[in-house]
Amino acid sequence: MNILSGILDYLYLGFTHVIPLGWDHILFILCLFFLNDKIKIVILQCSVFTIAHSLSLGLTAAGIVFPNTQYIEVMIAASILFTAIENILYRKLNPFRLIFVFIFGLIHGMGFATALKEIGIPKEQFISTLLSFNIGVELGQLTVILIAYFTISKWFSKKTWYLDRIVYPISSIIACIALYWTIERMFL
Repeated sequence: MNILSGILDYLYLGFTHVIPLGWDHILFILCLFFLNDKIKIVILQCSVFTIAHSLSLGLTAAGIVFPNTQYIEVMIAASILFTAIENILYRKLNPFRLIFVFIFGLIHGMGFATALKEIGIPKEQFISTLLSFNIGVELGQLTVILIAYFTISKWFSKKTWYLDRIVYPISSIIACIALYWTIERMFL
């Protein structure tokens, strides 16, 4: 595999790991979006998440960290549940949100590593593969954010009913899905 082909392949894999395959990832990004729909703040949270999952993905893929896959999957679902509940309980961005997003990014990155290990990472292109995969993931996340912004937030976020009719119901649905996933993954 030549370098350019490998970069494009893993860029594509990273993107498709979010859209259309990463439902848990999409729901997490939507949770980040719904607590504060200011695009700069959402992108900041998304970037912190990407830095964290890039770090743990690299360490796990390199064989430096050996997480228990079942625990990681449970914690990924629980991180979505936590973030969805936070959207319901708080009207404003919590000052500790970026710390939680970073920690959750570390957990999600270990989950990504499992998927990448199944596909295989060429040793001679380890760094370029990880970078292109992570850039693909970031592009997928940004796509989710932009779709949410242009279909929901741009039109409705200034309405008095935005929280009651959009943020709380969507966050509640996401919380129910995440609770189901958490329980299901505990008993796999």
